[in-house]
Amino acid sequence: MLDTSTPFSTLIRSATEQQHAEAEHSTFMKDLLTGQLGVEAFYRYTSQLWFVYSALEKHSATLASDPIAGPFVKSELNRLAAIEADLAYLGGPRWRDELTALNTTAAYAARIEECATQWTAGYVVHHYTRYLGDLSGGQVIRGTAEKLWDLPKKGDGVRFYVFDKITNPAAFKRDYRDALDALPIEGADVEKVLDEARLAFTMNTNVFHDLGAEFSARN
Repeated sequence: MLDTSTPFSTLIRSATEQQHAEAEHSTFMKDLLTGQLGVEAFYRYTSQLWFVYSALEKHSATLASDPIAGPFVKSELNRLAAIEADLAYLGGPRWRDELTALNTTAAYAARIEECATQWTAGYVVHHYTRYLGDLSGGQVIRGTAEKLWDLPKKGDGVRFYVFDKITNPAAFKRDYRDALDALPIEGADVEKVLDEARLAFTMNTNVFHDLGAEFSARN
């Protein structure tokens, strides 16, 4: 039985532990970060992030005043401009012409947008899954990418992972978790939101699976 006296930030971390591990240890990410795939795979992965973060940030102005999502919508987290700078560096001036979403990416982005417009508690856990992951494990990806493909340190190609407007990431993450603990959800809604968090990780893993299949087919 779910212990709702436990802080929500702890509940969500525990509830998604398995899905989180599956995402972190996907074959695509392992191959990418061990140098078995080239920078073109990193570019393709970054292009998928464009669709995800477009969905996350599309409704920011409206969500900022939402009583549930509002505390999490902070401009210093915004990633879309950084992703576009990375894509321009990695793909050249015609990167927009090459921008195509995998089916799993399109489904992921559509679910985020559905939550953003119809169920903001669900949107919050998608927000949490992405942005807190970027502030944490994303830094490992940045450092590895810089070394593997000789990208400028915290510069073009990896700007997505650089949160230059957040001076103290540890304090920011603590405040974010405090906001999670203060979410006005209770009863059956708690489990419903935790299920959405599990889905968020699963949808992310599905994107990795399709990217892995795409690059396996090329080799």
